[in-house]
Amino acid sequence: MDNIIHSSDTTREQRLPPGQVLTRKWPVLHAGETPHYTDLDHEWDLFVFGEVEDKRRFTWAEFSSWPRVTVHADMHCVTRWSKLDNTWEGVATRELLNRVTPKPSTKFVTVHCEQGFTTNLPIDDFFGDDCPFALTHNGQDLEPDHGYPVRLVVPKLYAWKSAKWVRGIEFMTRDGQGYWERPEHGGYHMRGDPWAEQRFRPRGGD
Repeated sequence: MDNIIHSSDTTREQRLPPGQVLTRKWPVLHAGETPHYTDLDHEWDLFVFGEVEDKRRFTWAEFSSWPRVTVHADMHCVTRWSKLDNTWEGVATRELLNRVTPKPSTKFVTVHCEQGFTTNLPIDDFFGDDCPFALTHNGQDLEPDHGYPVRLVVPKLYAWKSAKWVRGIEFMTRDGQGYWERPEHGGYHMRGDPWAEQRFRPRGGD
């Protein structure tokens, strides 16, 4: 498996975080309806905005021509299933740094997706060396229910942070609640580290 980035969790002696159960299936869980695309050249683009020197909008043709990476990683869902040994191919999130310049004050990212879904991340988690905008899973194009054409993959955090159907990246100076982090949608933890069981936000705090 040369030239593959191995997420650090795959090298742990114990690979199941506390409270998780191993699955070979890939459950489908998301908010809203599954979007379907018929012509990516006309229906998909990626908007990068917020605390950056210059806002940018990238077409599908531009984005899909960027260098690719392959990542071997485990996936842990807050609903307590874990799927090990996933192989993702896509564009490293760090590729954005070759095209946009976040302002020095930037500390967080909000990922904007179809159906109005959002999720928030510390910038260091977003730009992790094992974090791609995934286009394929285990050698196959993503299925619509799993995020086709582009989903973010952040292996070190619970899978709701690996947002499906990505359309925008907003750089921010302060953290903000995403969809599942809001109290009316579950009040999930602002970061979501599976090894610390950061499933829900502590009452009265982050």
